[in-house]
Amino acid sequence: MDPDDLDGGTPDTRRSSDQDSSPANSAATCTVGVSAASGGRTSRHASLVRLLTELSTERDPRGEPALAFLGKGYRLLEQNSDGGTLGTQYLTMVEASPYGICVHQRGKVVFVNSAAMRFVGATVSTELVGLHITDMVDAGSQDALLARIGSLAAPGSFSEPTEMTLLTLDGGKVTVESQAVLTTWEGKPAYQVIMRDLSTQKAAEAGLRFQAALVGHASDAIIATSPDGLVTSWNPAAEAVYGHELEEVIGVPVSEVVGAPMEPRQVVASGGVVQATHFSADGTALSVRVSAAEMFDGYVLLCADETAQRRAEAEFATVVETLDEGVLVVGPGGRIELANSAAHRISGVPDGSLVGLESRTLRLHDEQGVPVPVADLPSARVRRSGKVETGRVVQVRRRDGAHRWLSLTSGPLMAPGQSVPSVLTSFADITERRAISERLAYEATHDPLTRLANRTLALNHLRRTIADPALTTTVLFIDLDKFKIINDSLGHTVGDQVLRIIGERLRAAAGPSDLVGRLGGDEFLVITTGYTEAAEVRALADHLQRQLAESLTVHGRELHINTSIGIVLAEPGDTRSADEMLEDADLAMYQAKTFGPGRYAFYAPIMRERVQDRFILEQDLRNAVAEGLIETVYQPVVDLRTGEMVAVKAKSRWDHPIRGSIDPAELVEIADDGDLLTIIGAEVLAKAAGEISRWRADHGVHCNVNVSVSVRQLGDPTLLQLVQTTLDETGLGPEELSLDVDETALKDAADAVDALRKTGVKVTAERFGAGYSSLAQLCRLDLNVVEIDRSFVADLGRSSDAEPIVAGIMAMAHAVDLVVVAEGVETARQLKVLHELGCDWAKGPLVAPPGPVEELKPAYEHVVR
Repeated sequence: MDPDDLDGGTPDTRRSSDQDSSPANSAATCTVGVSAASGGRTSRHASLVRLLTELSTERDPRGEPALAFLGKGYRLLEQNSDGGTLGTQYLTMVEASPYGICVHQRGKVVFVNSAAMRFVGATVSTELVGLHITDMVDAGSQDALLARIGSLAAPGSFSEPTEMTLLTLDGGKVTVESQAVLTTWEGKPAYQVIMRDLSTQKAAEAGLRFQAALVGHASDAIIATSPDGLVTSWNPAAEAVYGHELEEVIGVPVSEVVGAPMEPRQVVASGGVVQATHFSADGTALSVRVSAAEMFDGYVLLCADETAQRRAEAEFATVVETLDEGVLVVGPGGRIELANSAAHRISGVPDGSLVGLESRTLRLHDEQGVPVPVADLPSARVRRSGKVETGRVVQVRRRDGAHRWLSLTSGPLMAPGQSVPSVLTSFADITERRAISERLAYEATHDPLTRLANRTLALNHLRRTIADPALTTTVLFIDLDKFKIINDSLGHTVGDQVLRIIGERLRAAAGPSDLVGRLGGDEFLVITTGYTEAAEVRALADHLQRQLAESLTVHGRELHINTSIGIVLAEPGDTRSADEMLEDADLAMYQAKTFGPGRYAFYAPIMRERVQDRFILEQDLRNAVAEGLIETVYQPVVDLRTGEMVAVKAKSRWDHPIRGSIDPAELVEIADDGDLLTIIGAEVLAKAAGEISRWRADHGVHCNVNVSVSVRQLGDPTLLQLVQTTLDETGLGPEELSLDVDETALKDAADAVDALRKTGVKVTAERFGAGYSSLAQLCRLDLNVVEIDRSFVADLGRSSDAEPIVAGIMAMAHAVDLVVVAEGVETARQLKVLHELGCDWAKGPLVAPPGPVEELKPAYEHVVR
């Protein structure tokens, strides 16, 4: 309903007027302080007087608010048309009234008093008079406003007091309680609205609600009592702490509900705070801090349940006392205020003797063994910085002379009322852990056999020396010549002892500041910065070789060791890395070996060029394999007693377009580097099995087919299927095929060898003696043939050590019923010795060189003894 459409009265109550009722005149006549001199007593003035008279004379017989009777002033408006002095007095009364009064007619404001103006922030009535009434009311209150106006049907009727939100002129809002009355203004129906500002009341109510919420949600029990100690109030926290419901305790002495004597008056008299033991409804003891204050009608008690805190404190004290870590609290003055048993045990001070001591009496030293100054003690540092310090390592010197390493953690501990913090320090005894760590660090950087520096430490040292622009660095890479023979013939125990002796001699022969290391196997290293000229380094190399070449005796055996040394001399500014220098020294060592035993060589760039040449050769081999240019040739294996060919060893041969024929051993080495052995090996196996099978049929000869199998092939999961397919396609029996495995690979390929033997094929241990040969290995592996390495055969007739070694290998093999074949027989002298030693089979250039299948012969009589 729109207020513009409401007349608000009946025809009997409407009064006509000849006076101007324009908005401008209305505004002027409603201004506060209008006098008779301004044009006489206007009808508006008279209406207001009558309205105020009604307000001042009417009373609510039912005790209702006076607002409900303001609207009844319409009767006075009908009875009096001239307010006179009385009207002026009532106008003043309206202006002084705390109630806001507004009159609107046909939706337009025609009168407001000072209070109404104050509600909305107006300074003069002209800011409001003439406004539409809805312009002063918040949108949320407008519907209710229109409904109230629409409900007033008869003059003098009024609405119930209702909250309403007014809009202030500055865009704010204010909440009022309003009541509308249907009345007349200048003889025409109008609505009079009386408003009461609720801001103060709302604020007070909010404050009370807040206080009630605080009490209701407080975690501490809040209890109000009468002057004689009877409970008058009991918040939810009190119910939770003591276990009594509100209705159980009201009017009950507070001592009964807390389960202990409690006189509020005595608590206040003793200072207002006491510590007490109370009991809950179920008899549980409670540690309670009671704060009491007197109020106008009794006392209020704040009871903080500290049971959990006290229990935690007791548990904390127990935990601290049972800790393996030492705990100290050093007070602001530097004296120890708390020390647990572990602190006494670690520091070596009798129990109870630490408390009261000056913290500086504990003698601490840093990791370099320097005494820690008083200003640098943990308590002083933390007090100065105010920050926690962790992981500080110090050494404590105990009274009994023992030294213990400690790891400290210190932090400030500020107690209430303290201006200078105490310091809490906990410390763990890390003496054993540090010793273990140092031992592990040593083991991580040293060779376990010789106790020399290992590769890691050597490289780190080399990086430091080459980074110094003032130093010339020399690297000597040392390898023991033919050390494998010692291992193979005399065993690893002797070999390990030889390595220890060599390490000790090398350490003694090198300078005191030189780093001596073992890189692994029989490879050693010396890094020195004491030489700047090549001649000086040559003298050092000669000196080292002489010292190492002196005879040594191990387990009653006199041995002579020669060494090959590769040398890198790096002047300041050399751009090579430590790894590159080590690689260059390794290359130089291999170059030295080509000169013969007991030699040394300086690194030259051409050596690296050879490595690059090797890489190119590898790529050429890869192309040759792809183009099918690898040829398979065959070398007879002959029985030394009959001269008959008992087996044929298949080998790969490659004719390089530039370098010519590549030695089979070098071909295997290149193929292994390029990961081509698996491909070549599969091709050789298939081709050899097919060609020899046909050759045997053509010549009526029975002989085995021997094919080398690399370590890579042994790890290939398709090897067994390849072998079975080859046998099926060629018609060979499994016992007619022998797969030759390098003796050095047998140790790690036992499972693969067993799987091959289960197919029925034979297995030969190639190059036996070049690796870690032993009778135990021969017994453990299911072998058929043992092939003596060509290095031992080559020394037959030239070295007195070779014949016993070959005899030893043959004795081990024959002891477990294995056939022995000698590889690489080149001279009649070697053949004669092999006959004398009882060797079974042989192969090599003297017997027959490798060639195509067409050149094979069934028998070779010249090898018969």
